[in-house]
Order: sequence, then structure tokens, then C-alpha cells
Amino acid sequence: MQPRRRAERESAQPTWCLVLCWLRSFFSAVGVSEARSPGVCRSPLRDGEKRESVRRHGMSARGPPGSVVRGLLAVAILLIVGKEPVGAANKAAGSGFRTFTPFYFLTEPADVVTLRGAPAVLNCSVHAEPTPKIEWKKDGTFLNLVSDDRRSLLPDGSLFITSVVHSKHNKPDEGIYQCVATVDSLGSIVSRTARLSVAGLPRFASQPEASSVYVGDSLALSCDVSAELVPFVQWEQNRLVRELDNRVAILFNGSLVISNASESDAGLYRCAVGSGAALKYSDEAELKVLSDPGEDRPLVFLRQPSPLTRVVGQTALLTCVVSGYPTPVVYWSHNQEELILENSDRFALLAGGSLQISNVTEEDAGIYTCTADNGNQTIQAHTELSLQVPPVFLVKPSNTHAYESMDIVFTCEVSGKPTPTIKWVKNGDMVIPSDYFKIVGDHNLQVLGLVRSDEGFYQCIAENEVGNVQSAAQLIILEHAATPGGPRPSSPRDVVASLVSTRFIKLTWRVPADAYGENLTYHVYYSREGMNRERVENASHPGEMQVTIQNLLPETVYYFRVVAQNQYGPGESSSPLKVETQPEVQVPGPAPNLRATAVSPTSVDVSWETPLSGNGEIQNYKLYYMERGAGDEQDIDVGGHSYTVSGLKKYTEYTFRIVAYNKHGPGVSTQDILVRTLSDAPSAPPQNLTLEVRSSQSILVQWQPPPPGTQNGQIVGYKVRYRKTTRKSETSEILVETQLSQLVAGLERDTEYSFRVAAMTVNGSGPATEWMSAETFENDLDESRVPDVPSSLHVRPLVTSIVVSWTPPENMHQVVVRGYSIGYGLGSPHAQTVRVDHKQRYYTIENLDPSSHYVISLKAFNNVGEGIPLYESAVTRQHTDPSEVDVVIVHAPYTPVPEPSPMLPPVGVQASILSSDTVRLTWADNSLPKNQKITDARYYTARWKTNIPANTKYKFANSTTLSYLVTGLKPNTLYEFSVMVTKGRRSSTWSMTAHGTTLESVPSSPPKDVTVVSKEGKPRTIIVNWQPPSEANGKITGYIIYYSTDVQAELHDWVIEPVVGNRLTHQIQELTLDTPYYFKIQARNSKGMGPMSEAVLFRTPKESSPYMPNNQASGKGVRTSDSGSNTGSSLGGNNSHHGSPTSLDQNMLLTIIVSLGVITVLVAVVIAAICSRRSSSHNKKKRAACKSANGSHKYKGNSKDVKPPDLWIHHERLELKPVDKSPETNPILTDTPIPRSPQDITPGDSTTEGSIHQHSNSYRGLESEDSVSSLVGRRAMRPKIMMPFDSQPPQQSVRHAPSCDTVVAASSSSQTGPEEPDPPGGSFLPGSMDEDSVASVPTAHIRPSHPLKSFAVPAVPAPAPSTGYEPVLPSSPLLAQQAPTALSVKTASLGTLGRVRPPLQVTVPNAPEPLETSRMLDGSESSYEPDELSKEMAHLEGLMKDLNAITTA
Repeated sequence: MQPRRRAERESAQPTWCLVLCWLRSFFSAVGVSEARSPGVCRSPLRDGEKRESVRRHGMSARGPPGSVVRGLLAVAILLIVGKEPVGAANKAAGSGFRTFTPFYFLTEPADVVTLRGAPAVLNCSVHAEPTPKIEWKKDGTFLNLVSDDRRSLLPDGSLFITSVVHSKHNKPDEGIYQCVATVDSLGSIVSRTARLSVAGLPRFASQPEASSVYVGDSLALSCDVSAELVPFVQWEQNRLVRELDNRVAILFNGSLVISNASESDAGLYRCAVGSGAALKYSDEAELKVLSDPGEDRPLVFLRQPSPLTRVVGQTALLTCVVSGYPTPVVYWSHNQEELILENSDRFALLAGGSLQISNVTEEDAGIYTCTADNGNQTIQAHTELSLQVPPVFLVKPSNTHAYESMDIVFTCEVSGKPTPTIKWVKNGDMVIPSDYFKIVGDHNLQVLGLVRSDEGFYQCIAENEVGNVQSAAQLIILEHAATPGGPRPSSPRDVVASLVSTRFIKLTWRVPADAYGENLTYHVYYSREGMNRERVENASHPGEMQVTIQNLLPETVYYFRVVAQNQYGPGESSSPLKVETQPEVQVPGPAPNLRATAVSPTSVDVSWETPLSGNGEIQNYKLYYMERGAGDEQDIDVGGHSYTVSGLKKYTEYTFRIVAYNKHGPGVSTQDILVRTLSDAPSAPPQNLTLEVRSSQSILVQWQPPPPGTQNGQIVGYKVRYRKTTRKSETSEILVETQLSQLVAGLERDTEYSFRVAAMTVNGSGPATEWMSAETFENDLDESRVPDVPSSLHVRPLVTSIVVSWTPPENMHQVVVRGYSIGYGLGSPHAQTVRVDHKQRYYTIENLDPSSHYVISLKAFNNVGEGIPLYESAVTRQHTDPSEVDVVIVHAPYTPVPEPSPMLPPVGVQASILSSDTVRLTWADNSLPKNQKITDARYYTARWKTNIPANTKYKFANSTTLSYLVTGLKPNTLYEFSVMVTKGRRSSTWSMTAHGTTLESVPSSPPKDVTVVSKEGKPRTIIVNWQPPSEANGKITGYIIYYSTDVQAELHDWVIEPVVGNRLTHQIQELTLDTPYYFKIQARNSKGMGPMSEAVLFRTPKESSPYMPNNQASGKGVRTSDSGSNTGSSLGGNNSHHGSPTSLDQNMLLTIIVSLGVITVLVAVVIAAICSRRSSSHNKKKRAACKSANGSHKYKGNSKDVKPPDLWIHHERLELKPVDKSPETNPILTDTPIPRSPQDITPGDSTTEGSIHQHSNSYRGLESEDSVSSLVGRRAMRPKIMMPFDSQPPQQSVRHAPSCDTVVAASSSSQTGPEEPDPPGGSFLPGSMDEDSVASVPTAHIRPSHPLKSFAVPAVPAPAPSTGYEPVLPSSPLLAQQAPTALSVKTASLGTLGRVRPPLQVTVPNAPEPLETSRMLDGSESSYEPDELSKEMAHLEGLMKDLNAITTA
């Protein structure tokens, strides 16, 4: 044993110790002293082994002359080893651990644009050891450079083309190039791709023409060429190259711009395209420079900016060349903010006014406006700059070590604009997705079940329209290290597939016979039949002996084996287990060649072909389509292979998909395809048309585009029409581009003009706005300064208002006045401010306080600012001021007289529902002409609200038309709408209210309060409860319950339980014991499915106890008993800690039962004796009726022949009467609270009432699943009946009871012992009922008392039509009620000293004829004396005390 221990100790030494020991031997071999060598540990090598080690390294034991050099080399090796991480060193000890090899590109090829016949170079250089082999691909095919005399490989790997060949029919050099580097021992990597473009023969789209320009003005000479040729354009003046400066610039299309022209610019101009000697010239054109005549010339755009797209980092040139006199000032704005060009290193203003942006960034994208202003005129032009971003890596794939059978994922995240596409390459070859190579998360590569051949370099290549990038990662497959140590586990035992589905299998096993350790970890290896790839799935935590294998294929054979691992390593493998997954329903595959083509602005043609895997005859197809971005998907049943979908929105994107159906149901859906309907003319006019008078001859017209949903295409321009407001005036029209304003000049002075605007698409112009009028100034007014002070200000105070009137400034005919600003407040005019139009001369300040001092200020204003204020003060009148009148008269020629009268409210308000959140309001205005055209400045205010919740506030919006589109509403919600009109100071009251309910939408929130509970006595059955979604957005038509044992599983692997209707509970059966389940619920309405709830975890009980009430373990239904224990014991009534009764409890329970039986018999004998002493001929008839009632318990069905007293009808039976009309066969009892007096409650009854509520459903062992699931709903419908037990004295209760009632109770309770098992079918009375009748027997948990205390006297019912009997006793109307014919069984619990007793079963006989019952009651009232009965009750009380003493002992 000693040598073995030493060997184990030496083999267990750390790796770094072994290396040092080996180096010590190495130092000794090369002649270094033993004392100088590392001496950290003892060397496990013997002398012979040392010599062998030295011999293997090619060194002499005597040490050659260069021993010192070799020693230094050994130290270097030690340092290199020391740099490795600890984990790496450990792996290197015995697993063949290999490090990653640097292999990457130093230079990658870039896009090249060249000319025909010119040389070209595509760069490529690689870092690798050893030197790699460089090859080139063109358009995906390797180039053969050996026999190519024009293309060659440079020493660094770059590709050199001596002379580019390019012609109309032969383009051998133009294309996509890629560099490929290969190292035989490592693999291959590929570079990014680069495009070689050849700018072919120059063609001039337009050539310069003879032109003239005034001195100081700007000019543009055309020379339009293709975009790729612009860098090769140059201009010549008089055959000499024209140099570029801040006055001269070349645009992106090749045109030449000259600004601030001078006489030196005159001459002959031509443009040249090409380089070197291969230049092509355009025609020459003469430019004449004319002297400036000094006359005003209107501003015109020689070149307007056009939409431009650039790549981040490039230079953008926004063209804007303006001509006119006086020379205009050109400035630019970006997204309506003026650009500051001074001292900017990226923004520069070039010749003519063009804007150049260097090194553009994403923030530079947006709308740019070029504005030219010369003091007399202002013109604007708009354009949009769009930016593209090449792909950029956010996360690059990383080098990975792995073992065979493992699953790995290479992550790769990129950004770019447009969004880049990603592809993966392994050793230079494209990775094709398969069962073992999958693209996950849209861009990550997952390799399943690694094998040795998967080693190599994997590259993520991202590409979009403006570039592509690549990043590589190396994968190394390691061998498992042979770790020394103790014994390893044997193979796991009893490997079985406990659950087999179509796409997942659950494996379980037992601990190995020889574990050799605790907390073993387990690895499950599995492979498909016929495949050499084996995958591994690890148990989630140590000691777990089950694994669920997901994502399997249906109807496929798999082999599984399990390996246990302890601290010494993996042990033996179990024998392979062959399992075949279940077959999946054979549904059709996706329909191929799905195509969608827009044929009109509102229709799309969709076509497809028959699925390749139809799995039977295709019955029909279902076409799904929806507006992009909307959540409401429509579907159409189609019989053929094409369909035209009509009724779509114009110029709107829609998605389409098709699903084939066969006899098994719906198949696999196709991928969505996107198509946009054709454009059309706009269907709505522009919005917010405004007019601003600029001068005596010009008016600025401004507007906003039509609403987005009504544009029906790209707006390409606007039509501005205007005319004089006078009759029979001609209409002029101006075509405007995409700008949203137009200055109309050349108008007549002091004339009113009307304007309207219409939007245009390529399909035509849409409807125009209503005419809007404005009047030009009589003279051109000055707006370089503020207006003067108003000439006068007058105020007239009223009780709660002040009428303010004024006259304009005296210089109003020289300075522009655009309005007046009125300020007012208590003691200060700065509290409130109101602005009015320049034409207004009075204003009423409302909502003021009576008897208060107000200060009012008045200022005229224009675009420059506000003028000097004029002040006035006034004191509002008191409430009792008799001078308050309705008509305001100001005795001055400039003040108005009457107060404005209110306007008529709008009529015919209608709310048209358009969608789930949009309503269109329309109305009519009786104060307008019959054509309902608005020609004045009135506007309408719409308000709307919903009454849920009740305190919701109104929302308001203004409109200048007779309609308004209300958006942002809640789905499936009732709203009320009303409208009022305002014109100047006049307003109407609110109109009549219109109502509208928005359309339904899919639920936007999941079901809430999801709870899962185990069903009592059925551990394999659970009940799921939930509440409806907070935002149902419509009537809920059902729910879908998903449950699974793996919360991370794919959704299609979860089990589905549909719930129809608005039920809020559902029961799921046959679950696995001691298993965690996850539950999710999804609500649906007529519009679709809502979101899922969060997963709720529930673990089923460990096992089914043989003492459970429902006896689930044996499969038989056993009647449950109530728990009266204070300890809260289980349903079985066990107080034992282990769930089974002890022998002492059983003996005590038997004693209680026997004692109770004896007492019951004695009570019955005593009462029978009393009956015999007090009997008469009348009482003999009653006893005969009692005997017949007792006999009804012995024979099945004779309840139809005998009719016992109706007094025994239980209150719960009364509760069932409203439910008896239901077709369901299993009525459900309501938990009826039973009040008791303190005298009636024994110590054992302290928890009886709680037990009633806890186990209200426990008696229903045979109920159907549907009836259980609707329990909650029925309980809410049934009223509860309160039972006043002690509402009358006990003596009266006994006096009104027939003597045979107690006998019946005693006999019925003695027929079935409490420990007697129930017969099959669940019948509570042996041989008396079948299964169906028992299922409807109600029970009640009450303590035994006098029968009349168990129910309340109901109202007098209507007599049965078959009997003409009137009740004899009006004080007991229950006796006149016709009793049900079905038997009723009561269950009463007796609790004694905290112990639980099974229920006594009390049989209720049927009622006799009402007349006989009345006679029995009459006899009972005259048969008993209170004194005699009190003696009997005292005797019973003594017997009960004896019983308590026995049970206590």
C-alpha cells in the first residue's frame, strides 16, 4: 500500500509543481547546480526517467558547452508557462490544451472607382504564423492568377490589375472582390467584399449653353454627367483650367456655379471628363458679363436643393443658387433652426449660396431650408438630407474552447442604417442553417453537438447598402483531461422516458449503485438515429435526477445515455435508451411562391401555389392580411390559388400570409410579405390655412399638409388659387413645390382677396380648402418700428365685467398695426393679458369680482414688438347696482352699442366610428348659407369625454371646418360628443350630445390575479383561477391556458387548455405528482389574442395519501368528513403528525360512536314511550304515517308512495329551488351561514363554522368537471338564507314538532355507521340510490338540534294547480307548500372535545298530503305538556354529561 499512496500523492501534485520539478531535472541535465534549480517540490522522476527525459529533448546528460544558454532558454520556458492562467495550466497538464492562434487581416480591400484602361489595386494583407496562402474571389469564384497576364498578386497579398478592361459587351474586371487567407493547420478566413466599378465612356446629359450675367450676380453652367464620373470633371475657361475658389464651385452633378460675377469671368467655357490624356470635352459656351443697370430684379432659384443621401463621414453639398437684385442674403436652417455658419469647421457656404457639410454625422439628417432675402422679397426652398451608416460591430464573436457533444453560441451584434443583414462563414465557406447549425436571435450562430470537424475559424459578416464588415473567432475542440483521483461512479440505474411528446422527452433515473460521493452531477447525451453528432444536456443542479430534452423532431428515433460525475470525474455511461417521439398531426406545409401585387389604390392581387408537403388533400386556404403596424389581422377563406383583396387604404403598406387547411386542420403559415397599395390623389385638403398681409401688394399664404391618412401618396406640390372677393373676378393659380408657404405678390392695394390651396400627388390634385379672405393695405406701411400709443381708451365697468373700447394710433397709416394687447388685474395691469385682431375696437373683460378696482392697459403691436401702453382704471359695480342693464351704450362715436347676441349652436352632430381609437365628428351650422360654406373667421370647438370613470374631464379641440377627426380614444368605450361655434366675441351654447362606441381591439393587457390551487383530495388535479384583463378592449370570448414543466420552453412546446366563454376558473387533471408546473393565461376577444400573463409556478403534492377523502390513490371516491378540530387538520380528520390516525385516536373514536349510538337508541325509546302514553285514535294515524316514513329508508323508490311531513325540508333544499330549472344534473349548494347562540355551541364546535366554508365543496366527490368550473358563477347568483336557530323558545319548537320526527332522525342515523365505507358510486344510503340521484343530494354542516331550528319559515307559495286545498294554519305556511319528490340527505357534524367525528346522515322523508299534515300538527299541539317534556330533556342532559365523562377519560 505504501508505494501506491506515494504514487497517488505524487500524481496529485499541482501542475505548476510538476513543471518546476521537470525543470529542476532539466537544469541538472544541462549542468546547472542542483542548489540553483527550483526546489519547490520533490521530483517524481527517478534517475532513469531523468535520462530518458533529457534524451527525448535531444540533450546530453553531461551538458554541452552552451549549457548556460540552454539554462536561459529553460527560464524563458518557465516564464511563458507562468503567464498562462491557472485554469489553462490545469488543462494543459493532461488534456492537450491549445491556445488561440493570431490570424487576422491587417488591410482589407475597399471599393474602387476607376476608368477604362487605368490600373487598379485592391489591398489585402494578413497577420498569421506560419505565412498564409492568399487567394482572391471575384463574384464568389476563385481567380486563377497563374496564367493571367493582367492581374497579379503583390508580395503583401494585394491584387493588382495593370489595365482595366471595360466595354459594352465585355466587363471582365467590374464586380465584387474578396480576399481569402488560408493556413493549413488552422483554417481559412475571408475579408470584407469590395466593389470595383468602372466609369464607362463619358456621356453629357446636358452641356453648357451661351449665357450672360450681370456684374455681382450668380450664374450656373450645366454639365450633367453620371454620379460616378463627377470626381473626374474639370472646367476650362478659354482652354485653361478654371481654378475653384470661394466664388466658383462644382456641384455634385458637374455643373459650374459662379457667384458675384466680375468682368474677368467672361470667356468661353467647356467641361472635361476623364483623367490624363483620356479627356472628353463638352461643347464650348460663351459667358458674357453685363454691367449692372441698378434695377430691381425678382429673386429666382437657378438651382434648387434636391433630396440627398450620403454615407456618414462623407461630404454633403446642398445646392442653392439664387439670382436677383438687390443681391440677396442666403442663409440655411436645419429642422427650422437657423444654422450658424461663422467659425464652423464642418459647415461652409459656397458660391451662389450652396451649403457644404463635411464629415456628416447622423445628427445632420433632417429637413434643410434655403432662404434668400434681399429686403424686397423672400423665397425659400426645402430639401431633405438622409444619412446611411455602414455596419458597425457592437459585439464581436469571441474565441471559444469547447468539448465534443457540447452546444456553443457565437454572438454577433451590429448596427447600421439600413439595418444590416448577417451571414456566417466557417473556414471561408458559407454556413447553411441546419438541424445542428442554427441562427438564433436573428444574428447569433448556434452549433449543436460539437464534433472534431467543427474546429476552425467562424466569421460574422454584416452587410448593408453602404458597406460590409467581418469579424472572426476561433473554435478549438479540447480533449477531456485524464484527471487522477479516486473511484468514479458507476452507471445510473433505471433510465426511463417518463414523458414522451412530439417535440420533447423527459428522462428520469436513479442514483448509481456505486456513487462514490454525494451531490452527483449528471450529463445526458443524446443523438438522432443515423447521425454521428451527439449532444449533451446537463442537469440543472447537483443531485437532480431528471432532465427534459426540448426541441426534438416529431416521429423521430433518439438514443439517450446518462453519465454521473463526482469530484474525480465522469463515471460509466448507462446503456443507450431508444425512444421515438410521438407523431405530429400531419398538417400542410407553407404554400410556396406567395406573391402580392398592388393593382389599384385600394386593392392587391395575392397568388400562391400548392404546398409541397400537403399531407393529404388541401381543403381550402385562409388568407391573412393586416395594415403594417396595426394589430387587427383580417382573414378570408379562399378556395383557389389567388385572390384580390379590395377595400384597402390608399398608399398604405399591408402584410399578407397564407395558411393551407386539410382534414387535420391549419398548416404552417408562410412568411409575411409586404406590399404597398398604389397612390392616388389626396382625399383631404391641406390644413390650417392662414393669410398674413405683408404689404399693400403682397399676402403670405401658409398651410400644413393634409392629414397623413388622406395624402394617398407622396405630396409633390400644391396649387394656390386666389381671386378678388368681388363678383365675376378671374381666378389665378400658382404651382408651388413641397414648401408650405407662398408669398403672392403683384396684388392691388386696399383690395380683399380670397385664397384656397389644394395638395397634389403624381396622380393629381385633391380637394381644396375653403376660401379664406384677407385685405391688402391701402399703403405700404412701415414695420421697422413699433406702433405708437393708441389715441384713446375708454372703459365701462359692470358688475362682473368691464367693456374696453379704443381708437387706433394716430400714425396707423404709416406704421403696421397687427393687433392690440390688453392687460388687466387688481391694482396692476400685468396679471392677465389678452391679444385681439388689429380690426377690433372693443373687448369685454369677463369673470371679474364685483366692487373691485382694476387697472387696464392697452398696447398696439406688430412683428417688431409692442408699442407704448395706455392706462385706465375702473371699479366694478356692486350686485345691487340698479344701473346694470343688458345693453351697453357708450356715448361716443367710436364705441359699439349692443352686447353681441349668442350664436345658434351646431345641429345634426354625428359621430362616425372609424376604428378602435378614431371617431369622425360631423355637424351642420344653421347660421351658414344652404351650401354650408364658411366665408368668415368663425371656428368650432368640439368636446368629448367618457363616463367611465365618472369624474373624467372633457377634452377639447378646435376646427375651422364642419368636421373633426377625434383620435387617441380607448377601444370599446362609449363617448359623448358636443360642438359649439365661435365667431369673434360671439359664441353659441353646446350642441345636442352625440354618442358613439369605439370598435373593439385585441386585449392590451393579460389576465390578472392568476392563482393555482390543488383540488381537495385530488393531488393530481389543480384549479386555475384568474380575473379578466384590465384592458379587455371588448367582450372576452375565451381564454387559453398554457402550462409546462419548463418555463424556458418554446411556446409551441407548452400544453394548451382552451376555456370557452368568460369563465374565470378551470380544472386540469392527471398531472404528475411532485412536479413544478408553470402556467400562463391569454385572453381573447373577437379581434384576436391579447398578451400572456406572467408565468405562475405551482408544484403538485408529493404523493397521494391513502387516507385522503377522495382516495385518489386507489381511484375510488370516498365521502369526505368535516373537520371540527381547532388544529386545522387535514380533510381526513387526522390529528396525527404523519397523516394517519394513531391507535389511541381510533379507540377513542370507536368509543364515541358506540356511546352516541346507545344514547340515540335511549332517546328513541323514551320518545316512543311518551307517544304510546299520549296516543289516541287520532295519534294512531300519525304513528302509522311515521312508520311509513321510516320504512321509506329501506327500499329504493318507495318515496313516491309515501308523503311524510313537509317540516323536514332543509333550508339548503329551499336554496336549490331556483336552480332546479337548470338542465344541469348536479346542483351546487351555497355556503349558508348558520348563526348559533352561545348555549348551542359545544367545545367541539368552535371551528365548525370555519370548516363549513373551508370544505364547502368537499362532499361533491362525483361532480362533473364543468359543474365545478362554474361553481363561482352560480354561487354569486344564488341568495343566501340566514337561519334564525334561536328565534323562538325551545319549548315552542318542541311543541310544534311531531313526535315521530325525532324517531326518524335516530333511525336514519343508526342505519349507517360512521366507519362503514360508502358503496360504489358514492351512494350515502346503502341500497337506496343510484349514482345519479346521489350526485344531487345536498348536505349541510350543522350540529344536531331540533329539526324546526334548521330552517326559516318562507313566504306563502302559490298552491299547486292539482289540489284546491287552502292552508288551514296561516301561521305555518310551509305546511301548504308542495314538497319535492326527490330524497334529501342531511349531514350533521358532532364535535366533542376538539376531536373530529364523521357526519351523521339524516334522511328527510317526503311530505304527506297537506290536509293530513295539518291534522298531525293539531294533534301534536294537544298531546304534550311542557312539564313532562322538560323531565325527559333533563334525563337526556344527564346522559350527555355521562358521555362527556367517558370521552374525556
